[in-house]
Amino acid sequence: MQKYKRVLVKLSGEALAGKTCSSFNNDVVNNIAKQLIELTKSGIQVCVVIGGGNFWRGRTSGDMDRTSADHIGMLATVMNAIYVSDTCKRLGAEAVVQTPFSVGTMTELFSKTTALKHLNDNKILFFAGGTGHPFFSTDTGAALRGCEVEVDILLFAKNIDGVYDSDPKLNPSAVKYERISAKEFLVGNLKAIDSSCATLCMDNDLSIIVFDLGIENGIVRVANGEALGTTIYNLGGPRR
Repeated sequence: MQKYKRVLVKLSGEALAGKTCSSFNNDVVNNIAKQLIELTKSGIQVCVVIGGGNFWRGRTSGDMDRTSADHIGMLATVMNAIYVSDTCKRLGAEAVVQTPFSVGTMTELFSKTTALKHLNDNKILFFAGGTGHPFFSTDTGAALRGCEVEVDILLFAKNIDGVYDSDPKLNPSAVKYERISAKEFLVGNLKAIDSSCATLCMDNDLSIIVFDLGIENGIVRVANGEALGTTIYNLGGPRR
């Protein structure tokens, strides 16, 4: 079992709320932060992307202009990144938030050069604001940043334990994949991640592991090479 050297952890915004009705569940956020810190202490470089669904779901915003709705979603991801990065700092780690657009003095503008410097300095690096453009999800934003800073693997922590051939909530006979190629994922029109994310990863030989955030110490275990969830692989396999 071989651990990865540089990972990008993708979290849904809803995950931060846990089972509560509030935007954040402090116990959940603290648990996530402690796992991220444990990774850095073991020598793994850590990037993080967080969705904004605990604040805003742009695709369900009714008749609102899609571009404006996506702009609100980008700002929601910034709020989440600032909150979780502050939790990491409170627990003793160094953390930085980078965005593709200026947010005053609250975040840094994204730069590959400075991003790599932060990672080499063992800081937890949060990428917020998605790609900076509407019509792209945070899944795709995670894939883009993962390709840019050359992570070994994308770790998608979700509220489901992997990729299935159909929705297990609707189909009790749904079959879970342990491994599936990005091409098979796209041809099967599966929904665990966005198709644009899967395509970008396929084109750039970057693999994804989809796993259940609710598994005890799951982020640490997956980053250290334990076989959990589903691997969406590409021809060259995970980067090392």
